[in-house]
Amino acid sequence: MSTTPTFSHDGIAYGCDYNPEQWDRSVWREDVALMQEAGVDLVALNIFGWSHLEPRPGEFDFAGLDEILDLLHEAGIRVNLGTGTASAPPWLTFRHPEILPETEDGTTRFPGGRQAWCPSSAVFRRYALELVERVAERYGEHPAVELWHVSNELGCHNALCYDDESAEAFRGWLRARYETIERLNTAWGTSFWSQQYSDFAEILPPRLTLSSRNPSQVIDFHRFSSDELLGYYRAELEVLRRHSSVPVTTNFMVTAHIRNLDYWQWAPEMDVVANDHYLDNRLADPTAELAFASDLTRGLAGGGAWLLMEQSTGAVNWQPQNLAKAPGEMTRNSLTHVAKGAEAICFFQWRASLQGSEKFHSALLPHAGTDSDVWREVVELGGTLDRLDEITGTRVQADVALVFSWENWWAADGESRPTHAIDHLSQVHAVHASLRRLGHTVDVVRPGADLSAYRLVVVPNLYLVRDREAAVVSDFVAAGGHAVVTFFSGIADEEDRVRPGGYPGAFRELLGVNVEEFAPVLPGQVLTLASGRTATAWSERTRARGAEIVDSFADGPSAGRPAITRNRIAGGGDAWYLATNLDAGALDEVLRDAAAGAGALPQGDPDQPGLEVVRRADEGRSYLFLINHSTNDVELPASGRELVTGEPVDSIARVPAGAVRVIREDRTR
Repeated sequence: MSTTPTFSHDGIAYGCDYNPEQWDRSVWREDVALMQEAGVDLVALNIFGWSHLEPRPGEFDFAGLDEILDLLHEAGIRVNLGTGTASAPPWLTFRHPEILPETEDGTTRFPGGRQAWCPSSAVFRRYALELVERVAERYGEHPAVELWHVSNELGCHNALCYDDESAEAFRGWLRARYETIERLNTAWGTSFWSQQYSDFAEILPPRLTLSSRNPSQVIDFHRFSSDELLGYYRAELEVLRRHSSVPVTTNFMVTAHIRNLDYWQWAPEMDVVANDHYLDNRLADPTAELAFASDLTRGLAGGGAWLLMEQSTGAVNWQPQNLAKAPGEMTRNSLTHVAKGAEAICFFQWRASLQGSEKFHSALLPHAGTDSDVWREVVELGGTLDRLDEITGTRVQADVALVFSWENWWAADGESRPTHAIDHLSQVHAVHASLRRLGHTVDVVRPGADLSAYRLVVVPNLYLVRDREAAVVSDFVAAGGHAVVTFFSGIADEEDRVRPGGYPGAFRELLGVNVEEFAPVLPGQVLTLASGRTATAWSERTRARGAEIVDSFADGPSAGRPAITRNRIAGGGDAWYLATNLDAGALDEVLRDAAAGAGALPQGDPDQPGLEVVRRADEGRSYLFLINHSTNDVELPASGRELVTGEPVDSIARVPAGAVRVIREDRTR
């Protein structure tokens, strides 16, 4: 039996979560018929099925799951079968309250919601794996099952658990990492505040303290917690592998508000990378964040195909203001994901629930039923995806890369940092959004990744970086590549130890600058540069050590010092440094100049900022996605056959306001 099965679907999958246990059996056949009408061909089942499959300890009832699997199979609909372990049934937490998670303030979180279990709990794992064994034995060879779905959104609520069992597991993880207590003391800098340990037994998770906590300990606890849940995934995977050759995955949460798992470590364990993404209307530009999340998910998939496992047709239920999507927005969101590599478009959920926490979460089949605009758009999207089936197997074309890591996110947003007016992800989003406005498609890569395929690499706010990872950027520039590094980068090594000799530490020689001191400013204060550009929040007392000064601070605490520099490297490469938080217009100017110097040509037209342009291609095939986020009709030069409408395109493609057009180009570029 192969240990690396490949996910294969006939064209682009169109799917949803289905929870038949919420509905009387009389509804099931109607649901399956409506799925066929909508074009749904991949259904996630048994995601939260534990209490139905095992209503009492050791007593299993598979009759309902048997029936719905057979109904879907008869209808030609494939199944993404969940292991059912996402939330423990009430009998388990009643009998074993020790499995409940504990927060950093030492309080227990109780059942009644979901994920009320601690990742380090041996008791939970024993019961969960028994369920997985039963499910895998029964359905491992079922002809409807196309994909296994381990648990659900692992770590969404319970990634960080601080109880005694987690503490013991954390100590074991630390022993394996450091081997000796002396090595740990050095790594954590425990000479500060009399924190030196004499034995691993003395170490606790970073529970709440009266002061700020040891930052190296906090980062290691994040690393441990991500590894602990990954170990749980592997345990379920091992059971599934014994009974089935079907590919296995779980749904990531590459999104703005979830940060506790290091998906660079998780992605190689997946047979296919899958992600859940919901528009976050708490952000200034939710659509820009969607584009970043898709690019990052594609990066996790090694540039290849990935699956959008969940999104919403309209409003969610968990934001302070749950905004409905405008007509056409759901389709536009979906095709943006496809443009950026997704080869499955799935939704939570099929039929809107009548009870429970998510009763006001939108669905493919809304409370209003089939006589609704949402349903009509759902059916139309199914037909559109069918017409796009031929693009599968192509890859997104990009010659700009952006470096991002979760462990840097944990470190850069530490409790004790130069200013809390800036957070790491907002810096990453700002750079990605600028490149998107300029018409560039961006690959998001991990620190240390091979950069040879790119012309321009942007390194935003990479506070924590290993020497070997920084060397990859330096070598890239030495070989003729172009890089842009932004402030608060290169400062600390993997143990969160500051590099002495001046900032930006690991990138100091590459950039030809030396920063003596950070000089952030208060929120609301605007900094002016000599060119008239403006910035906020951050300045630095920088000296050029070989770099050309492109712009300087005209006022503020760093007045007269360099704000933007460019270091020309022998061999043709350039290394830019941004020592401040440029406003959007100024950032666009600098990145436009850097991209032009690198020879990175935009796919889109920067003069039409509402038009997002992405190309997917392979040998002999090329498809141009034109996504119009604006309220105006737009045009772009193109030739070929448009797949959404089936119409020919002769020299000019016209994209109505809010629409998407996908052109099979006449020639490969």
